[in-house]
This record gives sequence, C-alpha cells and structure tokens, in this order.
Amino acid sequence: MLFPLLDNCSVGSSPPAKINLRLILVSGKTKEFLFSPNDSASDIAKHVYDNWPMDWEEEQVSSPNILRLIYQGRFLHGNVTLGALKLPFGKTTVMHLVARETLPEPNSQGQRNREKTGESNCCVIL
Repeated sequence: MLFPLLDNCSVGSSPPAKINLRLILVSGKTKEFLFSPNDSASDIAKHVYDNWPMDWEEEQVSSPNILRLIYQGRFLHGNVTLGALKLPFGKTTVMHLVARETLPEPNSQGQRNREKTGESNCCVIL
C-alpha cells in the first residue's frame, strides 16, 4: 500500500526548542524566562529590561546595557549565544543577572587565583 508524502507545511509543527533560564538577582529574587538558542547575552539583557518583572521593581536599572549575565562563575560577553553554551532544552539553567557597567578583564580572575596559590606557568626543558 502506498501512502502519500506529507508536506512539512501541512503537518502541525512543534514550537522551536526553547531554553528555560532562571535568572537570580543579587537580592536573591528569581524569575524564569524562555529563550531561543540563537539569543545572545545582549538579547537576553534587552528582553529582561523590556519585560522587567513587577516584583523586581526595587532593582530596576536605567539601561539594558549594564545588565550582565554570569554563568558558571563567568561573565558572558554580549555576543555569546545560549546555543554556543550548549545549554540543555527542557531543563532549567540558572544564571545570575547583575548590574555592572563593564566586564572584568578575561584573565584577571585566573591571574589573581594563581597569585594566591603561588602557582606559576613555567616549565623546565632539560
């Protein structure tokens, strides 16, 4: 028996995959948002600023340009997408959202840690 080929447009397609982000403010308040894997840290900051939750009113900032995301202890640069971070679909990913004018230098934290531990990056060739 032959079955007709179904055109992709005629079949009800599921919504595109979304990433659930739980954003935590310094105050400890949280809110969850859904984003596309193509959304960048800048896109997320703009969306959150434009849709600022009512229960975050005390933490309202003056511009989306000072909102920064922290994921796994690292500040995300504005052009980093959620897809590049390989965040899972269907699970909640937690990030911190802070107001900060500039990002720290990329290696400043690592350098500070090496200074504290006395660790160095030299080698000896015999």
